[in-house]
Order: sequence, then C-alpha cells, then structure tokens
Amino acid sequence: MNNPSLSGRGAALAESNARPQSRDGSYALATHPSSLRTGSGVHRAAGAVFAPRAVPLAAEWTPEPVRGDGGLGRRVRSPMSRAFPRTGIIDIGSNSVRLVVYQGHPRVPATLFNEKVMAGLGRSLAATGAIDADSMSLAIGALRRFAAVAREMEATVRTVATAAVRDASNGGDFIAAARDLGLEVELLSGEQEANAAGLGVLSAIPDADGIVGDLGGGSLELVRVVAGTVTDRISFPLGVLRIAALRRGSRPGLDRHVSKLIRDAGWNGRGRGLPLYMVGGSWRALARLDMSLTHFPLPIIHGYALAPETVARLGRSIAHMSKQRLREIPGMSAGRASQLGDATALLGIVLRELGSSSAVASSFGLREGLLYGALDRQTRSLDPLIVAAREEGRLLGRFPEHGDLLNDWIAPLFAADPPHLARIRHAACLLADVGWRANPEFRDERGFEIALHGNWVAIEASERAMLAQVLHTSLGGSTTPHPLLGGLARDAQIACAIRWGLAIRLGQRFSGGLAGPLQRSALSIDAGQVTLALKDADRALYAETVERRHAALAAALGRKSVVHWSG
Repeated sequence: MNNPSLSGRGAALAESNARPQSRDGSYALATHPSSLRTGSGVHRAAGAVFAPRAVPLAAEWTPEPVRGDGGLGRRVRSPMSRAFPRTGIIDIGSNSVRLVVYQGHPRVPATLFNEKVMAGLGRSLAATGAIDADSMSLAIGALRRFAAVAREMEATVRTVATAAVRDASNGGDFIAAARDLGLEVELLSGEQEANAAGLGVLSAIPDADGIVGDLGGGSLELVRVVAGTVTDRISFPLGVLRIAALRRGSRPGLDRHVSKLIRDAGWNGRGRGLPLYMVGGSWRALARLDMSLTHFPLPIIHGYALAPETVARLGRSIAHMSKQRLREIPGMSAGRASQLGDATALLGIVLRELGSSSAVASSFGLREGLLYGALDRQTRSLDPLIVAAREEGRLLGRFPEHGDLLNDWIAPLFAADPPHLARIRHAACLLADVGWRANPEFRDERGFEIALHGNWVAIEASERAMLAQVLHTSLGGSTTPHPLLGGLARDAQIACAIRWGLAIRLGQRFSGGLAGPLQRSALSIDAGQVTLALKDADRALYAETVERRHAALAAALGRKSVVHWSG
C-alpha cells in the first residue's frame, strides 16, 4: 500500500459513538491523529473543526442573474432545482477560463457541468505587461459560450478574475468585453484569492492543518489553515506562466528568486512538519503523473500525497520525458504537460522553504471556497461525506430515511469503533440501498463501484476501500476481501468492513428496507452472543433467511446468534 491519501477524514467530522447531533450531517467536536503513508514515508496530521470560523472574502455573496438576452434567473421547474437552484462560477485565471455549474446540497453540491479553455491570459504578462490579442480573443470566445450555457441551464453565476486580469495593463478592456456579454466580472485581490483557496481546501478537508498553496498561471497564494479557519495568507507573483520565464535563465536563478520572496515575506519555515495542500491544475497534474508511474490502484487525485523526495524524483523524471510521453499519461492535457516541469521545480523549492512534510492534492480550491464562504456557520459545520452519501442514497435508494435508521440499529454492535470509523460506517448505511436497480447478479458490484469511485471528499483511499467492501458484502457479494482492494487498505480494515456489511445485510433482509421493523427491534452484543430483541408480533419476520444472516453476523463477531422475544 504505497499511498493511502489524506482527505481530511478527521474525527472532527466524526459522530460520537453514542449518537449524532442531528440527521443533517453535523457531528460533535472531536480530535484525532490521522496517518498518511506515502511512497517515501509517513505523514502525521492532527486537526479539529466545528464550527469553522471562516475569514470572509468580503460580504457574503448572493448570486445574481447574468444580464443579457434570456437572463439566467428564470425559475427552474424541477423539484430538485426548486430545492437546490443551479449555481455557476466562471473562473477567469491566468492560465485557463472555466465554468463550473453546481446543484445539490450547498455543503457539497454536485458538479453538473465543468468546462475549461486554456486561454493563457497571463502568457505575455512578463514580457509586455498586457494580455495578448490571441489570448484575449480565445478567452472572450469562451465567456460567450459559458454565458450561453449558463443561460440554457438556468443557472445564476458569479464571474471572478484573478492575477492576469488584475495585473494586465489592458485588464479593463477585458472586463468591458465581458460586460458586453452580460457578465459582471469581480476582480479578486491577491488576498481574496488566497482566502478563497484556503476556504476551498477546508470545505473538502475540514481538519486540514498546514499551508495551502494555490498555483495559478500568474500567482502563487500561500494560506495557513488550522482548526477550520484561514489565518495568514499571502500572494506571490510566481504563477506557472511566470516561472517559465525565470527558469529560462537557470535553475539556481529560479531557486534564489523564489527563496528570497518567501524569506523576505517571513514565510520560510512556516509549514515545518505540516502538509502543503496543493491547489491548481499544474500541481494536481504532478500527482496524476506519480499515480501513473507507480500504478497506484485508485487514480483519484484528491487527497493523493507526495513526499518531498518523491517530488524531487519526479522532477528528474520529467526532465527526461518527452512532451508526447507526458501527454500519454491518462488525464494529462497538452497544456499541463508543457508546464509540468516548471510547476515541479517551483513545488520542490516551496516545500523546502516552508519545511513541509508532504504535498497533498486538493481537488477543491478557489471556486469551492467562494461557495463555502457564502454558507452560514451551521451549514459549514456539516460533514461533507455524510451529506454527500445521504444525497446519493436519496437519489438512488428506495427509502430515503432508511440509512440513518439502519446506522442506529447496528451501532450497538460496534460501540468500540473510533469516531473516524463510525462515520464511514454511517456513510455505508446511507448508501446501503444504492444497488437495488441493478441486475440482481451485479448489485454488489454496483454498490462497490459507487462507494469506491464516488465523488466523495473528507475520505481517505483506505476508507473508500472500506466503504466499497461494506457495500460489496451487504449487497450479496462475498464475505471475503474483494480482490481489487488489497493495495488500498489493511487486512484489519477490510475485516472490519466485512462485519459492518454483514450487519447491514441482516438489517436490510429483516426489515425489507422499511422503518417499522427496525424501530420495533434492537441488536445487542455481549461476550458470547449477538442478541436480536424482537416483539412477539414480529415472529413472522424472523424467517429462515433472516436467521441465516443473523448467524453469519454473529459468527463473524466470534459469537452465537440469539433471539430475545417479548410481548
């Protein structure tokens, strides 16, 4: 197991073993250390959150419709859209221009649409101080399309621009051209940009404790995050497009330049022993490269960690790889491939100057931070994994409230589970019915795939593996470890997941997915037996199929199955 990822599972997110505070995904405050093994060592992080005190970007934001023909504020007619309106963010960066449209629970909305254009607005800044005509034309064309897409999707949008537009001598011309398309561009300051990146990481990794590094085309933002808050933040003119010009001189020249900027700002050593959370496509591409070279079995970027020595090794490897070879890496765009060497060189220097223990990829950044910063305190405090699992269970399952009842029903058997495991078990219960529409021969594989590959945050690779094993077992798969999970989790973790899966399978078979049988019965465990307490009126429910599942669960727990009847 060469790299279980750090995705901020944190017991800060975990429910107490007694009971959750509420059904909406909020949990009691707790702290615990978590470990992350990389190919080159072990990273240890500790954190706590609840409720996070976010530094505001400015005032809280309420989305407004795009102006222009058709407007973007028309009412969306579907029940889902009425409950959760579609929200879009157009992010005009120095390297790319991107539209993302979100819908769903505001704590962790689903991505409905995500498209970028590598416009390179910051490409000519170092040489001319202006956005060049080709980049301007490409970006405006992208904005024209994005405005039309948002209009068709009936989404409200927020349009923000960062370093390139902020610093360019003709940035005002660009903003005026966007306004003609009905887009009011909000020009973020370097501090606002940094703060949004920090909030984005906290949205996905609520117990993050370290430095967020957001590498864009025109700037590098460093942000200290701890205990659910953004504290210090700073912006440097070190975007990947500017680094290319600096590197053309010499590597020592780049090293001296970056080191001096960080030291003069008083940031050297500020991340000693802590992770650097990597935000930005260029740094995420480096994680993608390492996954490919090491054949990591779960190619999900978020939470993937690189030790400093791994970054150095990758830098040497990139120097000997052709652009064509880099473009052959799954998911590697041509634009990212051409910038990978520059991004890696900068990362190595930043890790050394900060004293960081590792570099951890975050798929959440500025855009997610803008959304998170607009939430109220209570919504921010919700566990994003539990919220997302509940939404997925609601959409794909038959009985929306059944997952919480099921979790409460089996919890007495696993009272010794630490909080960070209790929340994974809870997520599994919320997803317990997602495979019901599949062909009966493949329900376990449907659940396995959803659990392992779902768009979850606040979960590590080993915990994804546990979640997948739970659903594989509970939906009728084997009671032995799934063969695809061996490189992701320890044997003890998989064994734990199998026990959870057997408990869920018993609950599902006994209750038929309905609330009443679970509410009228109870499970308990002692040194010798697993007892199911039932009412006499429910004798018909305890048929042979239920009895077999009860016995299988008890055997997995090293005990006998017993039924206690009462009037």
